[in-house]
Amino acid sequence: MVRRVRPALGILGGMGPLATADFYRRLVARTPAASDQGHLPVLMWADPSVPDRTAALLGQGPSPVPALVAGARWLKLAGARCVAIPCNTAHAYADQVAKAAGVEVLDMIQAALLSASGVGPSTSRVGILATRGTRRARLYEKAGARLGIDVLQVPVQLQSAYVDPAIRAVKAGAELTRPEQQIAAAAGALRELGAQVVIAACTEIPLISGVAARIVPVVDSTEALVDAAVSRLWGCGPGFAPSDGSADASSSARTNSQGFHGPNLRR
Repeated sequence: MVRRVRPALGILGGMGPLATADFYRRLVARTPAASDQGHLPVLMWADPSVPDRTAALLGQGPSPVPALVAGARWLKLAGARCVAIPCNTAHAYADQVAKAAGVEVLDMIQAALLSASGVGPSTSRVGILATRGTRRARLYEKAGARLGIDVLQVPVQLQSAYVDPAIRAVKAGAELTRPEQQIAAAAGALRELGAQVVIAACTEIPLISGVAARIVPVVDSTEALVDAAVSRLWGCGPGFAPSDGSADASSSARTNSQGFHGPNLRR
């Protein structure tokens, strides 16, 4: 019997490197595989030299689009069926990247909002902890409007005092006790504004959201993207051989722990 593998996931990463490593670790942990052989094939392009996405959106730096497109094209040529970008701010350019590279890009923003809306039966007000670039691009506001979700941002002064320095600290590999407290303070402010749940909408923030989660439910945007990737690719490919390495095993499509039943794609 000829073994056929599942379609590969492309990871367009490096923004930042620790967030990319965290995404892959979570992907492995949340894939319902029974053995090494059952996991998703993964192709990774992790380029930390991609120009800063927030600086570009604020008009203070070069566009990251050429670097993002180059990485996405490499992933497609290498065999990726679709691409996950574990960086919220980079999704300001996701449509451009998908069109230029001719590859599907999983929609992290929509996946995170859908996950947040599922926290409770009446969840309709969602707070966002994100970079200034994500705020400037209004990524969550636009997606929330499509989904009927009211999106709340922290006050600008708290963005500067708490959220921005906390993100920088994670990227710099600093000690994380103070950043955790800063994110907790920002989450508390969102709860006071009426947020029923908060999205850690920068892939550095889930690494420092433990204290915040004691104040208000926190949805991890990295985990939402992982679930979208597993939902998109698990069980794909007729004749996929085996989750346990045996020749007589058969494939079966399974939903992930968040209950996604289909892809959340930007085309």
